[in-house]
Amino acid sequence: MGSELLRLVDVIQREKHIDKEAVFEGLEQALLAAARKRLPNPDEVSVHIDRQTGEISAYEGTRPIDPAELGRIAALTAKQVMIQKFREAERDVIYEEFEGKVGEMITGFVQRVERSHVIISLGRSEAILPAREQPAGESYHVGERIKALIIDVRKVGQRVRIVCSRSHPDIVRTLFALEVPEIQDRVVEIKGIARDPGHRTKVAVASIDPKVDAVGACVGIRGSRIKNIVDELNGEKIDIVRYADSPEVYIMNALKPAELQGIELDFDEHKALVFVGEDQLALAIGKRGQNVRLASKLTGWAIDIVTGTPDSYVEKFVTSRPLEEVQAERERLAAQAAAALEGKVAIPVEGSLRQSTRTSEPALDPFAAAVARQSPVARAGADALEALMSGGTPAGPAPWLRRPEPAGGEPPAEQPPPEQADAAAPAVAGADAPEPQGAAPPAPDAAAAPGSELDGQPAAPAAARAEPGSEAGPSAAASSPAAVQAQDESGTAERTES
Repeated sequence: MGSELLRLVDVIQREKHIDKEAVFEGLEQALLAAARKRLPNPDEVSVHIDRQTGEISAYEGTRPIDPAELGRIAALTAKQVMIQKFREAERDVIYEEFEGKVGEMITGFVQRVERSHVIISLGRSEAILPAREQPAGESYHVGERIKALIIDVRKVGQRVRIVCSRSHPDIVRTLFALEVPEIQDRVVEIKGIARDPGHRTKVAVASIDPKVDAVGACVGIRGSRIKNIVDELNGEKIDIVRYADSPEVYIMNALKPAELQGIELDFDEHKALVFVGEDQLALAIGKRGQNVRLASKLTGWAIDIVTGTPDSYVEKFVTSRPLEEVQAERERLAAQAAAALEGKVAIPVEGSLRQSTRTSEPALDPFAAAVARQSPVARAGADALEALMSGGTPAGPAPWLRRPEPAGGEPPAEQPPPEQADAAAPAVAGADAPEPQGAAPPAPDAAAAPGSELDGQPAAPAAARAEPGSEAGPSAAASSPAAVQAQDESGTAERTES
């Protein structure tokens, strides 16, 4: 039985990579737990396994214990304890193995995908690639070979959790070290990496040997070296930037392929003002600001991009008027605009339309000029609105109810209703009756009378020319609707002409 036990210990040691001493200790603790659970005096129980022969020695005080008398339940207990001890020992071995590999690249195979998390098989253990550590646009398939960077190793229960990443900038550094021998030999050094995972990466390189071109060494013959790195990153664009000690040259190289016209540095705030041409602005900024953002991250300077040259920028922004002078000029123009508005219409005191009055100073009213060019109906509507604002009452019917004037003639007189026409016929018979064909012409003094149509002034209504004692006097004119309408039309025409 001892030789069989030694053989099993060797098998466990080879498969689980667990030390033999840890296996023997696990067996002893399992047998001790089973015996203490079965025997009445658990504190006096002791178990020992010979490492050379594999013989088991168990005692309860001074009395030897036969393992066969412990029973089936004790055997199951010993099995559970043994499995637990082996798992803990295996966890410790895996943790010690990968704890020193943090920051290194591993190669595995995609075992399964669980809710956008990728499980990578590493042989004796598994690693997880979380969704937050996956570059944009990448997809993974079961059985596919994958390279990832170990960023965290920790114990979780009886297992070891290994977290990998493919979006970390150091994975680009590791790929360059694998593909470029000059980087492994420390002839070419990577000074900095700025990465937008899945889209674009900027790598700054420098050479300590003046005979070795850092950029050419990273690109390779016909781009063979950089092509392998791009393929591993699934087509991610990589810009190799030549490092320089001068901040101006370094920023200029980082913003390539855009051509710059000048750079001004603010060492106190660590900001850089970059001048580019109008045709180079979009190229310098990049898609969604990608180029300038990566250049700022790579160089460590806050970069602001403006168009033009340094001289034009100083002339436009630096040598311009102070802010206080500009604000005073704006206030002055606002006061002039307010004064121009007050010259037309005063603001009502109590909010009533009757309080709105015209100022005494005449001013050119663009509204009146526009009304003068409108149709007669529109002019009449404007007069009615002006009468309402001044507190008066518009005369005549509503402008939208008037009939349009015929072309080339005076507007036709509106016919009153039949009942009003019958009542008004006797009142105006003497004034508006048509003359017979054989009637004599009017007297000379009547033709030259002041205020008549022949004197150049508009003729007064018939009711106004009648004598005070005649039948067509003021009482008859006031009772005639046609006369009232004629007066209203005459007043409206006078206001329109004025």
